[in-house]
Amino acid sequence: MKKNQSKKPWLSFYEEEGVPSTLEYPDCSMVDMVIESAEKWPDNTAYSYFGHKVTFKNFVKKIEKTARALKNYGVKEGDRVTICMPNTPEGITMVYAVNMVGAVCNMVHPLSSEKELEYYIKVAESKYVLVIDAVFDKIYRLRDTANLERIIVVRPSAGLGFLKKKLYNALHIKKVRIPSSDNRVVLWEDFIANSYFYQGNYHEKRGANDLAIIMYSGGTTGAPKAVMLSNLNINAESICDATMIRQCVPGATVLSILPLFHCFGLGVCIHTPLCKGMGCILIPAFSHKDFADIIRKNSPSFIVGVPTLFEALLNTKLRKTDLKSVTAVICGGDALNQTLRDKINKFLKDHGSEAKIRVGYGLTEGSGAVCLSPENSFADGIIGVPFPDMDFKIIKNDTFKALPVGGEGEICISGPLVMMGYLGDDEETAKTIRLHDDGKIWLHTGDLGKLGEDGLIYFAQRLKRMIISSGYNIYPTHLESIINSHEGVLTSTVIGIDHHYKGQVPKAFVVLKPGYKAGKKIEKEIRALLERNVPIYALPVAYEFRDKLPQTLVGKVAFKKLEAEEKARKK
Repeated sequence: MKKNQSKKPWLSFYEEEGVPSTLEYPDCSMVDMVIESAEKWPDNTAYSYFGHKVTFKNFVKKIEKTARALKNYGVKEGDRVTICMPNTPEGITMVYAVNMVGAVCNMVHPLSSEKELEYYIKVAESKYVLVIDAVFDKIYRLRDTANLERIIVVRPSAGLGFLKKKLYNALHIKKVRIPSSDNRVVLWEDFIANSYFYQGNYHEKRGANDLAIIMYSGGTTGAPKAVMLSNLNINAESICDATMIRQCVPGATVLSILPLFHCFGLGVCIHTPLCKGMGCILIPAFSHKDFADIIRKNSPSFIVGVPTLFEALLNTKLRKTDLKSVTAVICGGDALNQTLRDKINKFLKDHGSEAKIRVGYGLTEGSGAVCLSPENSFADGIIGVPFPDMDFKIIKNDTFKALPVGGEGEICISGPLVMMGYLGDDEETAKTIRLHDDGKIWLHTGDLGKLGEDGLIYFAQRLKRMIISSGYNIYPTHLESIINSHEGVLTSTVIGIDHHYKGQVPKAFVVLKPGYKAGKKIEKEIRALLERNVPIYALPVAYEFRDKLPQTLVGKVAFKKLEAEEKARKK
């Protein structure tokens, strides 16, 4: 399928960098793209995991065996399989095996609270779960309420060779009791071994517009939303990435630290390299203390991450040639200021790399990245050039009216990366994906920005309240609704406060009902309530009890005043 585009101001950047304005997108599934890559570069490394390397040829064999195992356990076309995993070989193999049998991947964060996991599994109507052993207990407690048919449990060492597995087990793994009497639970090794019993068809023909992935976003309200992404969405992401980044060449390697349950991680750090004969260096759990060791042992071509990852890089002790392998550096997930950008570029140069950091912009509803800064253009707020076939326009708030160059309004995007919609939420889908007067379908991002005189897109701020902490989105309204459900809470407001490493972290301001006393006891109760409903990274780092909260003229909580007070305290 091919799309025509009218002239747009950013096309001059395409001409300068040799980027076509429109691309071809095959009518196939995600796994078909990887199989094609394996046919072209069978002996290239598809992924490495703690030094254990697997070629594309063998990766496809693993996918096929896993697909047979899924069929053996009753997974049918259209079924939803929940993948609750960090970046391990089993996690990425399962993504493509599920896609191969024509089922749908339901991608969830292993650190999600039990309540969130229950919601994610139920909204997707998922009967099958692949889970890392460390969080197995949370999933197992949901086996009856979520009506689970099969829980496949992975130990992190499963993808390693025998000696490394023995060492890893001895040093890193906290043993988790797996009930042997419950036939709904199966260890990964047994699950794969049983693939032998299925000898029928396991590769279903699926098209570009078929649902492939479900991921979770706050949408425009902050409550969890199940984002439906098609084969086209994820495949177009990989094709656009590889077109915009000329360093995407067979044999290059990507440091895959961003997690596969995050759209940026799956689309940019896993699917893109696997579609181009490149290798993924899988990092299941990142620690800045290990950064130097990871770089020296793996010599990556690409480093892709959020600003906090690059803050960690600046504090890493490296030799002058340790980054000579690095050809591309991409930052997304949050704003990158000029000062940090200059520090990173100097650090790269001082340690042997000729790469310069580029800034991407995207969202789950846009399949990951939708925009990337040119290699040699940067200014504060820049998010760059839209991907081929992606149209951007800036509209006046609460209208469909496009603003002229320099006008600040809501960023809207249109093109092959726009999601299918929110699963089970037609009302929110209708608010977010809208037909404009020009006859095109536009995704309203909830972000403010402008089109600059230079033809580049600039980000200003978010329309919806959101805290970004180490690249993860945290929605204050969601936290507030949970805090307010405590019987002793009258009202609450959550704001983001500055953090030296994470960017921002949440802080809660709480007003109690008459008769309730502020103190450690009620703070502990509120924290326990939040722990049952949100992931660890979203928990407030501090609670402040007040008699009342500042209000705007229309009677809403003046959270911006609270933010200003916090900034003043820091000075």
